[in-house]
Amino acid sequence: MDSPNVPLKTVTIVGGGTAGWMTAALLSRLFIRGYTIRLIESDEIGTIGVGEATIPAIRSYNGLAGIAEKEMVQATQATFKLGIEFVNWRAPGHSYIHGFGKIGQDLMWLHPHQLWLKALAKGRARHFDHYSLNTLAARMNRFCPPDPRNPGSPMADIDYAYHFDASLFARFLRGQAEGRGVERIEGRIVDVKLRPEDGFVDRVVLADGREVDGDLFVDCSGMRGLLIGDAMGVGYEDWNRWLLCDRAQAVPCESVSPLTPYTRSTAHGSGWQWRIPLQHRIGNGHVYASSHISDDEAASVLLANLDGKPLADPRVVRFRPGKRHRAWEKNVVAIGLSAGFLEPLESTSIHLIQTGITKLVALFPGQGFNVADIAEYNRQHDFEFCDVRDFIIAHYKVTDREDTPFWAYLKHMDVPDSLVERLELFRSSGRFFMRAKAELFREESWVQVLLGQGLPMRYDPMVDMVPDDQALSFLRDIEEVIADCARAMPDHAAFIARTCQAPPLPKTA
Repeated sequence: MDSPNVPLKTVTIVGGGTAGWMTAALLSRLFIRGYTIRLIESDEIGTIGVGEATIPAIRSYNGLAGIAEKEMVQATQATFKLGIEFVNWRAPGHSYIHGFGKIGQDLMWLHPHQLWLKALAKGRARHFDHYSLNTLAARMNRFCPPDPRNPGSPMADIDYAYHFDASLFARFLRGQAEGRGVERIEGRIVDVKLRPEDGFVDRVVLADGREVDGDLFVDCSGMRGLLIGDAMGVGYEDWNRWLLCDRAQAVPCESVSPLTPYTRSTAHGSGWQWRIPLQHRIGNGHVYASSHISDDEAASVLLANLDGKPLADPRVVRFRPGKRHRAWEKNVVAIGLSAGFLEPLESTSIHLIQTGITKLVALFPGQGFNVADIAEYNRQHDFEFCDVRDFIIAHYKVTDREDTPFWAYLKHMDVPDSLVERLELFRSSGRFFMRAKAELFREESWVQVLLGQGLPMRYDPMVDMVPDDQALSFLRDIEEVIADCARAMPDHAAFIARTCQAPPLPKTA
């Protein structure tokens, strides 16, 4: 076997779409000397290109990939995102927002939700949305980026992400990558040839007979897993017993006012519906369990709950919630849907692509493909998927709903031990402790979702060390400061019109 220290020469990416072109764009920015990077995709094979919501970490990817925010926003018809509104999840008619960024301000070591829990028990607390600038600004349809000139103000801590058209994002990244020398090869792969001596992928064969080799292959072929599954034989861990939804239908509709700076997730009888506002349209989709509702019924629910006129017919996407047992096998690394799929309830799909790429960069192999590097990549892959899985399951498990067989099953189902432990700690004292640096969702996220979903929890006993009047006064001060800051922010649509309005799309787009 070659020495692990001998650099690779050729990286071959199989599949385009968001995963493939995100990989190509970042690798071509970082590996500027001595590497050949090429991407194989076929115009015959469609991609899952719907309105896409992201989380704030996407801005880190853009920075690494050298992407200018204004240019990206205009090219992808993007809008800004302060969080996600959850409607009907706790109970029909109930709503809360999981906002990005900080919640209020700590009183000594006590986080605001601890003081709020005691005030709630005494009937003296407002809706928790009033204690986060992101959530209150979202309710008011206001947006602006953080202002670092006043580090003591909530305005300095605004965190945000984007809504964009995933197909336009992939097209934009393709332009970035090809501009840095990435070669795009048009063709449909019909065969994969392995090296007989070690089972590594040697080359792929296209329908027209061309063969494309590589040292490292990145599998971005989607749910099929052309390399990691079909060629490498790596199995799939199915999580359908906790995550019942296995299909989605997507449809765009005409825009309406106001232009909201948040994603909306509305729970239905056998799933939920996303609403993602873009500059030129609204992306919508119904994620549902095929064991509880038919495709025709799901389409009817989706179309009956649009804000504007549909611009196409709904299209069905089938998926299996879960992950590959290993995302890196021999000289194949699976990134995107080939590595696993978790429903987009918390907008983590692109984030898991992003962490797959950055892990690959951090553990980038030499010709020898060191076993320790591969094992560490797979360990982190497992942790990240399980971490996100637990957070998504919590939305279904912690609910007052049991009005349909779908919700009744989810409310009473057994959940992974890792989630049981976290829920019990919250019930005991509203406390949260990070288990690993790689954990995606921090305390603010868990607190907002679990309070919003209605998890009964006691406050930290240390709150009783603070006089009630002092604690209530502190909470009122937070409310006033947050409200003043939110009122000072511009309207979301006006901010876009002034700073980054996208040009009209061609009629054929």
